[in-house]
Amino acid sequence: MSQYVSRLGRRSPAAPPRLRLGHRRPRRVAMLSVHTSPLHQPGTGDAGGMNVYIVELAQRLAAINIEVEIFTRATTAALPPSVELAPGVLVRHVDAGPYEGLAKEDLPAQLCAFTHGVMQAWAGHRPGYYDLVHSHYWLSGHVGWLAAQRWGVPLVHAMHTMAKVKNANLADGDTPEPAARVIGETQIVAAADRLIANTAEEADQLVRHYSADPADVAVVHPGVNLGRFNPADGRAAARARLGLPQDALIPLFAGRIQPLKAPDVLLRAVAVLLDERPDLRSRIVVPVVGGPSGSGLAKPEGLQKLAARLGIADVVRFRPPVDQDQLADWFRAASVLVMPSYSESFGLVAIEAQAAGTPVLAAAVGGLPVAVRDGQTGFLVQGHDPAAYARVLRDVADDPQLSARMGAAAARHARSFGWDASASATAEVYTAALHAHRRRARALHG
Repeated sequence: MSQYVSRLGRRSPAAPPRLRLGHRRPRRVAMLSVHTSPLHQPGTGDAGGMNVYIVELAQRLAAINIEVEIFTRATTAALPPSVELAPGVLVRHVDAGPYEGLAKEDLPAQLCAFTHGVMQAWAGHRPGYYDLVHSHYWLSGHVGWLAAQRWGVPLVHAMHTMAKVKNANLADGDTPEPAARVIGETQIVAAADRLIANTAEEADQLVRHYSADPADVAVVHPGVNLGRFNPADGRAAARARLGLPQDALIPLFAGRIQPLKAPDVLLRAVAVLLDERPDLRSRIVVPVVGGPSGSGLAKPEGLQKLAARLGIADVVRFRPPVDQDQLADWFRAASVLVMPSYSESFGLVAIEAQAAGTPVLAAAVGGLPVAVRDGQTGFLVQGHDPAAYARVLRDVADDPQLSARMGAAAARHARSFGWDASASATAEVYTAALHAHRRRARALHG
């Protein structure tokens, strides 16, 4: 990924020789994350992989001399106006709507207030302070669209998830994304100078569902913090720290508890497995690490009640979201990470678990076939039939070396997903956006 690539893998055309930029890369980027703060604990509320993505990317961009200012909505009055996340990375808290109790579905009504806060921050700087806007998720894209036009700079946008894709892959009983989001995403795709997709499939979806220009779409895989997520001192030590039995079969779910992520499929699979193999009940532990989110907030105790109805409450352990260092220990301790999601733009936790030396059992959706090498670093299942997941869990239970063998391959595979490579590729997308934006401006003004 040393070169900007379109969805078709073609290199972007070089800038004309007559074009001379004052600086090849942007010096300072305004990064927008309206609905979730990079300072929030992943796994709580709407905080998840996107939070990790923004934090890690911003830090790596700063390390290659691209300063990043992240604008996010203030969620408590106690927050200072700005917080230094790392050298070269500043988080700005914008007042927009009530601090607490504001659902994500109500945020579109606060975009005007959020945009006002962004403009106030910009007004305090000299002209040309921000060289580029990078927005994350469609809500931020609308603010970014206006800011980029007002400042005369390019807009780079990352969808992270898309309404049309989510609506085509809804879990039973889940709530469809509203038409307003579909319209908003379509507008942002048309307005952005460049779009960043996590995978080639996501790039294809942008073109197919939203009529994106293929030449404006760059594929940049997210990364993994290899300093944090690695095998470290191994499975036995991690299990000892977490108080887990050394000889247990441990299928782990880690993430936001909502229908989209389908943790219920894991519980149903465990019930199928124990019906077939009651001898495994004495040596299986099923941790569910995370908190209710999205439509899962409507029934926050739903998963606990399901475990009781299935007769497996004795083997399931519900744990609240944990910080990244402890999450790495949960990954190390697990026999396999289970991700039966209905939709994933990439699935960062799949790479994180593999980096920690644990194979992944996942639905073959979205970016998961890129993150997981089927049969080598984990298992990909077509669909969401609990019996199919139960069969894989039985294989892991019956072959004591399978998890360790695949886990070693998984750790090797994950090493190719470092955040430094992601930041370098993102910086090249920025450069391409700057070139294209200036070419258009010169053409427009003769």
